Amino acid sequence: MIERFIHHLRVELPAPDEVAAGARVRLADKFQRTALRRMTHLGLMIGSALEGAPLGPDDALVYASTYAETRALEDFLLSFPSASPLLFQTSIHPGGVQQVLIGRQQSIARLWPLAGRTRLVEQALLSALLEPAAQVALVGGEERGTWMLEQGMAAARPFAFAALLTRDPVGAVGRVAWLPGTGGNEESCPSLENFAMALAERRTLGWQGAGGRWSLEWL
Repeated sequence: MIERFIHHLRVELPAPDEVAAGARVRLADKFQRTALRRMTHLGLMIGSALEGAPLGPDDALVYASTYAETRALEDFLLSFPSASPLLFQTSIHPGGVQQVLIGRQQSIARLWPLAGRTRLVEQALLSALLEPAAQVALVGGEERGTWMLEQGMAAARPFAFAALLTRDPVGAVGRVAWLPGTGGNEESCPSLENFAMALAERRTLGWQGAGGRWSLEWL
């Protein structure tokens, strides 16, 4: 069995229709004013979720998102034919978690960015469990889409989460583990949104995948 224990945990679940402008007002006191204008909705939510997380230069970070800055890209495309320079800059800005790390001048040992759909949560957890760093930040999130949502290319609601995973059970609030073998509950791997909701609600999860049994438990 391989396992890690959850310490810092924060989930951002704003109103389903919140956009970047609303997040800039709601989260203004958490960021430098010069950075606010250029940050995407996802970057703002991730920054809030990582607030207070004691990241250091020896730590690693696993970042999971299926659609990333979808809304930023939508807004830029909607500005045509008079393309907005500011929206163009936002649409090609570093990813949400990179915006936060750059703004804080926070160095880390390794960044593992992952994109996917059906088994994204499983891939992110496996990366975190196998990472040699003593502390790993597991971060994920999505922006809410509009017309790209209708095409199946965006998330239906905004959210973000950040959890620090270590091998030390002392003071932990939860545990993620993988046990090799088959059998037991045949539930499918949760979506990234469902995983975020389980973190927010402190809800237990379990499913079969990657040749073993996954579990999310609370202490």
